[in-house]
Amino acid sequence: MEKIKVGLAAFGMSGSVFHTPFLSIHPGFELTKIVERTKELSRKEYPDVMIVRSFEELLNDPDIGLVVVNTPDATHYRYAKEALLSGKHVVVEKPFTTTVEEAEELVALAEQKGLLLSVYQNRRWDADLLTVKDILDKGLLGRLVEFESTFARYRNFIKPDTWKETGESGGGLTYNLGSHLIDQAVELFGLPESVFANIATVRTGGKVDDYFCMHLFKPARCPELNITLKASYLMCEPEPRFVLHGTEGSFVKYGVDNQEAALLAGERPVTPDWGNDLPEQWGILHTEKDGKDQQVPYPSIPGNYKGFYENVYNAIVGSEPLKTSGKENIHIIRIIEAAYRSNREKAVIKL
Repeated sequence: MEKIKVGLAAFGMSGSVFHTPFLSIHPGFELTKIVERTKELSRKEYPDVMIVRSFEELLNDPDIGLVVVNTPDATHYRYAKEALLSGKHVVVEKPFTTTVEEAEELVALAEQKGLLLSVYQNRRWDADLLTVKDILDKGLLGRLVEFESTFARYRNFIKPDTWKETGESGGGLTYNLGSHLIDQAVELFGLPESVFANIATVRTGGKVDDYFCMHLFKPARCPELNITLKASYLMCEPEPRFVLHGTEGSFVKYGVDNQEAALLAGERPVTPDWGNDLPEQWGILHTEKDGKDQQVPYPSIPGNYKGFYENVYNAIVGSEPLKTSGKENIHIIRIIEAAYRSNREKAVIKL
């Protein structure tokens, strides 16, 4: 198997939880260098990986073939551009960029250089989303008429000394969790025709948006469907993660995919039951068809974040199309920009 050497731009929460656990176990990747500007936190778990003090040291290493840009939001465009100009394949954390113009420039540059440019949309491999796709693929709800997707968070204080709360280097819930929710909806149903959004700062002393509720109208593959996406930092009692209503029934799923919690607890994605929901976490499928009413737990499809880097590797070596390309993520940034404009103008914005 061809080995691709990887450089990681940071070893904060994103690097230690979402990237290194999967890069380190993939037989096609060799995690070579990690940028830690002052600390050496990665040395304990990855003693054979070299710690470097600057992003430029990744770019100047001719052996590194893939650079992971997992730095604060406002740096994504600059670091991704520098990596592409250095001839590296690039994975960029979400949000891809902060503007459509930046996203379009990076996509054009990657195409010009013949390089892979991917956005880390790992939540396409969430157990709950995979289960929703399974239900839709089987047509268990008939014609779908309503789709709700919610990320519930509860932190009623402002976390000190973090760029995600100050807005100095990006941040805000719409770019952060909104990038995932929009990507999942577009993956399922195609691009919407228009957007209406309410975006707010609801916590006392907040400096960035920490609440949004947006509606996507007339998605390409299901134009009669009503889509609602919502997230908030003041949801102490969670709402359902997914609600789907159709002509032949409904599906309701509480709770979030277990993989992030497992990674934060120090578990690693090598166990046979990785990504499995417990039976009590399964969603409820309630259908009425041919006069028969059924309300049953629907077994979750196991989550599999390993699938992201498996696809990236296969795309680099040419054995599989890239599933999370920068090109398609231009549309995610366009929808976010439209959502902010909708909030300002209190109007439906056509894409």
